[in-house]
Amino acid sequence: MPELAHLARTELALAARLARWAGGGRGTAALTGILPDPTVERAAEELGLSPGQIRASWDRARLTGLIELHGGTARPGWRLRAWDDDDTAVLRGWVALFDAWSLAHPFLPGRAIGPDPALVAEVVEAAPQLMSLLHLSNGPVPIDALLDLLRQRVAELRTERHEPPAEGMSDPLPALLDWTLDAAARVGALRPRDPQRPDEVALTALGSWAVWVKLEQICVAAQGPEGHMEQSAATMLRACAGLSPGPARAEYRAWLAARPVGPAVAELLETARGDDALLRGLAFEALRVVGDVAEPAVRAVVDEPGLRPYAVLWLAELDGGDPDAATELLTREEATWLWVDTAAAVADHGEGQLLVSHLESAVQGSVRGLLEEVRGVGHPRTVQVLVALAAAHPDPALAKQMRRAAFQVHTGEA
Repeated sequence: MPELAHLARTELALAARLARWAGGGRGTAALTGILPDPTVERAAEELGLSPGQIRASWDRARLTGLIELHGGTARPGWRLRAWDDDDTAVLRGWVALFDAWSLAHPFLPGRAIGPDPALVAEVVEAAPQLMSLLHLSNGPVPIDALLDLLRQRVAELRTERHEPPAEGMSDPLPALLDWTLDAAARVGALRPRDPQRPDEVALTALGSWAVWVKLEQICVAAQGPEGHMEQSAATMLRACAGLSPGPARAEYRAWLAARPVGPAVAELLETARGDDALLRGLAFEALRVVGDVAEPAVRAVVDEPGLRPYAVLWLAELDGGDPDAATELLTREEATWLWVDTAAAVADHGEGQLLVSHLESAVQGSVRGLLEEVRGVGHPRTVQVLVALAAAHPDPALAKQMRRAAFQVHTGEA
């Protein structure tokens, strides 16, 4: 592990230097995803790098979580703070770059190839199979063998989606394979081509380790009793509802390792939009396993009322905030809505005593105060939660108040 971490630090050394520079606040306010030319020139001059190196390192620093953008200002990410002391954080940062190879080095059509974007996306989706072949071969693999596998996998993806083969697919695939292999080499996953054997490629130690970790996660998920690797996000999350945190996180990782991160995050968020409050909470737990890469997608749903409380707390935790203090970022109404949503999850999937215990977490500090405010938050499950609480609460007087509140919400008196 220390040797691999050293390789990862070496691969990301320039990105870490730029992250520290940007985190120092020297001209890094009002930044977007692309560095403005004056900032590139200033960074190049102060760090002794070329403008091209600055732009590439900026992309790497963002993709690996070494820097984060908050309110238009670049700040050191939590991974940069752990960079010198935490080998695991370093390796996970490099794996984030490995997973995002197609973003770090996007496809630029040349020689009038011009394949359609769907074909490029299918090649990206097929890349894990190419990496797996390289890993299982334990040595150099002929490029022709990788091209054959790529053709086969793209054809399978088209068949699974009931789509015809892409027009001229065979012609662009060699160029797309070259792009894939070149991008993988540029992020440190493939060795440089041997001039004496230019038609073969092989994984680096880092690349082999990353693929091994992902294959191990997939195999454990597929063979174990909790294996739901090929299931939908909703099915996987339901299966995790009865697991303790450690096994649940392992299940999330295995499910995520089996699919591209972008569609996986989108599916988790779509599941969170559903009616099941338990799945909503578990979806954001799974997104914690995704980490920094999920930030743009989570930030994009902050204004959705049903997801906002979860998204705000998730982003605060990503920013290194104290989870216990993060609820202060919510309005009183949002905190109450979140309490009802969590109570709905407990009512559907937990025991009555857990629901009664959940009363202690209400921000109002008293049952009377909670009942006064809970009626106005507009949560669709308010009535069911109050009825379930009344049935489970041992105090007849409080149970009666809850039933009365449930009736008032139901009849629109609230």
